[in-house]
Amino acid sequence: MKKAIRYLRFSDRKQSNGSIERQELYTGQWIRNNEVDLVDTFIDRGYSAKTFDRPDFKKLQDFIAKHHKKVDYLIVDQLDRFSRNASEAMGYVKKLQQTYSIQIVSVTEGITFDYDTPGSFFRAGLQLLLAEEDNINRSIKVRGGIYTAKAKEGRYIYKNPPFGYYKEGERKDRKLVINEAEAAIVRFIFDSYLRDIPLYIIAEQAREKGFRRSGNVAIQRILSYPLYAGMQYVEPFKNYPGGIFPAMHEPIVDIATWEQAQRKLKKPEKEKVVVSEEMPLRGVLKCECGKILTGAPSRGKLGKYYYYYKCDKTRHLNLSAIRAHDQLQQVFALMSLPDKALRLIKGNSDQIFENKMVEDKRLVAEKKKELEAEEAKLFSIEEKWISNQITHDTYERWFSTINNNRIALKGSIERLSGNQDKTYRIVKNNLEKLSDLEFIFIKTSALEKQELVRLGFEQNLYYQGGMYRTPTMVELLSHNSHKMRELHLLDYTKKRGLYEEPPLSGMDGIRTRDPMRDRHVF
Repeated sequence: MKKAIRYLRFSDRKQSNGSIERQELYTGQWIRNNEVDLVDTFIDRGYSAKTFDRPDFKKLQDFIAKHHKKVDYLIVDQLDRFSRNASEAMGYVKKLQQTYSIQIVSVTEGITFDYDTPGSFFRAGLQLLLAEEDNINRSIKVRGGIYTAKAKEGRYIYKNPPFGYYKEGERKDRKLVINEAEAAIVRFIFDSYLRDIPLYIIAEQAREKGFRRSGNVAIQRILSYPLYAGMQYVEPFKNYPGGIFPAMHEPIVDIATWEQAQRKLKKPEKEKVVVSEEMPLRGVLKCECGKILTGAPSRGKLGKYYYYYKCDKTRHLNLSAIRAHDQLQQVFALMSLPDKALRLIKGNSDQIFENKMVEDKRLVAEKKKELEAEEAKLFSIEEKWISNQITHDTYERWFSTINNNRIALKGSIERLSGNQDKTYRIVKNNLEKLSDLEFIFIKTSALEKQELVRLGFEQNLYYQGGMYRTPTMVELLSHNSHKMRELHLLDYTKKRGLYEEPPLSGMDGIRTRDPMRDRHVF
């Protein structure tokens, strides 16, 4: 009696019992009619027929390689269930018969494929080509549906929502809704990254806040994901353009913040700087040549370690950390504002904030009008494209330009419409801290010291000739700059062309600026 093995493949892991019973019926009839003994069965569930990279199919191949002398037939339900790749499948059909003397039988089609019979082999090839064509048509429909859902309707179509969101609604009404607890972590990641905090520290602090995504590039994925700015990437389809399109869900960060992060991500990765409490200026303090200072401990004769900031490029700077920190403490002490200045700032802050609110409302109204005009332009070019009045290349060029304008205007409107009252309260509540910056510098952590230096000197603090030097400094805190120079602590020389505000009468040169504009809040 001849022997056979059977291979079944179900595209769905939960294939219905009716399909299984139908296959059992056809297989049983063929076995009885041809007096064949069924030796073994191999079943793949939930795997595509595009390739042979399927677990049970690999087991089938191993079985045939070992026991082919005892097998005469390989039974399949239909040839397209066996494979949808015509060329690969025909090669395997040929190999089974010529190498192992095994023929493939399609029981539902009632065909035994014989490579040595031209008509049979032609029929097998035709069946496989039809299956592949069906697969191509199905793929086109699926990709077209995905393009429509994402590019035209702005829907998020994937099973699992991204971190920061949950899904709500059914079918086409399903959309992403902000998960406020997770969204706060996303905003923290963007804010920290744009403040130049190292990625590994952002990852540690995000995990402490509840970030559970694993992997070495989890933070970079969050930063690069356009969904957080209310957009999503769409693959091109036929003649339809791909790229980033507006989505229907609410953004977690504004478009300007997201684009700023993308520009920074595209820059060459900076050398990793290890932040330590002993050397908090490593990574922010620069040599006169412009290179960021490194630092390392040096062991003394008695075994004690002394810390030094160094320049790797020129090797001419070897600055004692004790001296550097002592000088900077004195600088921050002189930068602190006297009580008289703080009282004046507080007295003017209400009027400054009110003026800013009026100006922001005016700008929002202007931006909304500009946005309406861009929306009208987009609608117009879509109508012209649909009616074949313009070419696809023209449509794509104008769509890209108008869409970028729309995104930028939406970001500006969102930023100007934000909770300015909250920002004002933060500024006002932190003004008192400006009266003792030396104390703040001493008591803060290494990361906070770095942020204080970046903000106070706008990321331009150098060391040369035994003293600090900077071309940029918060104007409000520069009232003792002459004294700093006399004490050989800091030389503050402005960049040419910077705007200088006139001093207030009776304040000995102390100037006030709009705190809502400067964002220098400690």
